[in-house]
Formats: sequence, C-alpha cells, structure tokens
Amino acid sequence: MAPAQLAVFLVAAALATIAVAALYVPGAARIFLIAQTAHWSLSYVARPVVLLWVQPLPNFGDNVPDPRLYDYGYDKGIHDVLQPVIFGLWVYAGLVIAYVLWTRLRGIPCKGESATRPVPFAGDPIFAQTLFVLYVIGTLGRLAAYATGTTGKAGELESPSPIINLVTIMATLGAVGLIVFYRNDNARSTLLVVGGLTCGELVWTAIVQSKTPIMGAALAIAVRFAMIGWTRVRVAGVLSITAVAIGGFGWLQSLKTDAAAKADAAQVDAQYPTVVHPFLSMLRRFDLLEAATDSWFAGPSSWLTPGQVALHSFQSLIPTQLLGADKFRSGAAWAEQVRGRSVDMSTVEVSLAEGNINEGYVLGGYIGVAVGVTITFVMLLIWSRALYSRYLALAILGLSVIEVPVLFERGILGTVEMLGKYLQAVVLAWLTYLLVGEYRRRVDQLSGPPLGARVTPPRTGVQRTGKQRTAQWV
Repeated sequence: MAPAQLAVFLVAAALATIAVAALYVPGAARIFLIAQTAHWSLSYVARPVVLLWVQPLPNFGDNVPDPRLYDYGYDKGIHDVLQPVIFGLWVYAGLVIAYVLWTRLRGIPCKGESATRPVPFAGDPIFAQTLFVLYVIGTLGRLAAYATGTTGKAGELESPSPIINLVTIMATLGAVGLIVFYRNDNARSTLLVVGGLTCGELVWTAIVQSKTPIMGAALAIAVRFAMIGWTRVRVAGVLSITAVAIGGFGWLQSLKTDAAAKADAAQVDAQYPTVVHPFLSMLRRFDLLEAATDSWFAGPSSWLTPGQVALHSFQSLIPTQLLGADKFRSGAAWAEQVRGRSVDMSTVEVSLAEGNINEGYVLGGYIGVAVGVTITFVMLLIWSRALYSRYLALAILGLSVIEVPVLFERGILGTVEMLGKYLQAVVLAWLTYLLVGEYRRRVDQLSGPPLGARVTPPRTGVQRTGKQRTAQWV
C-alpha cells in the first residue's frame, strides 16, 4: 500500500469509528457526529481518492487539484498533509468513545432517548408563529438582496449590504427552526411546510453559490427526526434528500451559467472520469484538504500566539459599534497569513474555512490539534443540549449551529465569530417573540367569552376520542 493510500485509509478508519460510536450517543449529538463524519469524509477522503486516482493537472477555475500537491507529488504530498488530520481525527474518535462509555456508566439510554426527551419549544404556538414571522421578514430581505444584486457569494470578505445580510439571517433561523420545532397533527400540512422550506433553502443555495443553506436544511430534518423518533421511512427520506441535494446542487448551479462558461467548465472537467462529474460541484465546495495543505506548508506554531487568540475571541463577542474597530476575521486572515505563505493571495480577498485540526496545527502543533478538536467536541455537546433548552436564547443559538457549519469546517476563532454574529439575531428573535406573544394575548382577550356567559370548566382525566392517526414520515 502506497504511503498516501495508507494515510487515506487511517483517516477513513477514524471517521468510521466516529460514525459507529455516534450510534450509541444519546440526543441530537448523534446527528451532529454523523454529519461531521460525512462532511469530513468529502474533504479528507473523497477528494484525496479522486486526486490519487485521476492525478489531475491544475487548471484555472478548478480547485480540486492543488498546485502545491501537484508540484510536491500527489502521493508524497497527500501522505504528509494528512498526518495532522489523522492525529486529530483519532483524538476526536477517542473523545466520542469516552463519552459513550461515560453515558453507559451513568445508565443513560442511547436508543429512543431523543424521541422521548421533552423539547420545550416543539409545538409552542407562539414560538412557531415567531419563526414564521422571522422567515417572512428574512425572505423579503432575500428578495431585496437578489433584486439589488447584493446577495453576496460564498467566501466573500464582507457582505455587500450588512443590514440586508442581518435580515436574511432571519430567514435562515426561521427555516431551520420550523423544520426542527414545527408540529402539526395533519401529516400533509407538516410535509408541505418542511418540504417547502427545504426547497427554498436549496434555491437559496444556488443563488448565493454556497452549500451552507441546503446543508443546514438537511441537518435540521435529521435533528427533527432525532427528536420525534426514527422510522425506516424517515431514514429513507433523509438519505433521499441528501442524494437530491448532492445531485441537484450542480444542476442548479448550471442554470445560472451561460453557454461560454459551461463550455469552459466542460473542458476543465474533461480530465475527470464520467462517474466523478456529478460530484465535482460538491467536491469543490468541501475544501478542508486545501486548508490542511495550507497548515502543513506553514508549519506548526506559525500563526497567532495564545494571547492573540484570546484577545480576538473576546473582541468577536462585542458588537462592532461598541468595539469601535474592525473585528479580526479568521477566515480572511487565514487566506492572507497562512495560505499566503505558499499561494499568491495578493490579489484575492476571500474568507476561507480553516477547520479545527488545521487551525490547531498552525497555532500549537499537535498539542494545538488536540485542543482544537476537544473544544469542537465540547461545543457540539453544549449546542446539542441547547436544542432541548427552555430558554429562547439557547434554542436560537442551537438553531444557528445547525445552519452555520462551524462544527464542521471552522476552528476556535471561527466558532466564536459565529457566536458574536448570531447574538444580534438572538436579540431580534427575542423581540419578535415578545411581540407575537403580546399580539396573541390581545387577540385572545378580544375573542374571549361574552360578559355573563357561562364558562364550562375543563374536564380532567383522559377522554377517549378514538384512534389518532400518526404521521409516518413527519
């Protein structure tokens, strides 16, 4: 077995270990772990396999073949670049296994627990109406952004319109929140709501050319099923949605491309086998292997000091208006200061996903990798519990993690930046919740029983009303 093949095998083995251990993790954390396994597999397994199989030549507009790995030699380069990744994933697998053993020793059931655990905001009419209001407001913001050409693209350093960007976040929270928490006795109505929101996120994915919206919707559906209980139909539904998202992403992207661009893309894709073509659009979006290459060429402990990391993390939690200065953007700094050491980024302004393993390596070597993956795992557990919280702020932050893939492709700095960004969205969601609640109270008062009417007290006990049909899929 060649060195690169052995490295890819060790990565795949670590990811398989995480996936198997995740089956014994209770709650929504199981979904996050499986999603992490799938996400990292595309970056650290699928792309290296394609590179080793095809040996593609670097071309403009094709980020799958990295020029640095091509010059260094794909076999040798992939083997060396994946060494920190192998270490980080096996440390992460060890953390997952330790958590499984801890839950078993405490007697926490791992099967069916998430379906019976109380979800305070599930079925809450005020919260559901709040999410509908947020989605409508955010959708109007999306339409305004599209009409004015300020939708932005994946990887841009700054949003063309920060205000519209904040409004569009409301649509994100509304869509993901409704998919997770919306409950209705009518299965058809629930299916229409969940399906319509998923299709909307798929369209928005194509418009902004980012995989984040549809990934968030698919993950939200999986979290919903983890809360209400799995069936074979639901498992098949999630797998079908995932397959459609992967296959439909490239098709939707092609709708926005003119004939000349399609011809250029076809020429670039010609060096790949036909069986790979449907997945190229997705492989180009999962670019953590590039970040791993950045960190390897930069070297361990070559970026920020621990003091600088702490300072930037603290500043990320403060609104820019109060801070009085521009915040540190880890993705943009990575492009300039880390990737810029081995790639010419002087004419490129883009925010990149660095990943917890790669960020940890350039911050503190293999110790930094261990710290980075540990923090990611702790944050995963915190946010998976936040979805079951009775506090609105924690539930909204839990929804934001479903949508923004910080637990998949960002490190410590990126996670804190997301938290600071979505704190403003939490405030807006909280105000909307208060307004909707007040509106409902006033409507209930106006529609109350007439003066002097006899009010029959509610009956206690269980009243048999016949068999109730339960939704098979939703």
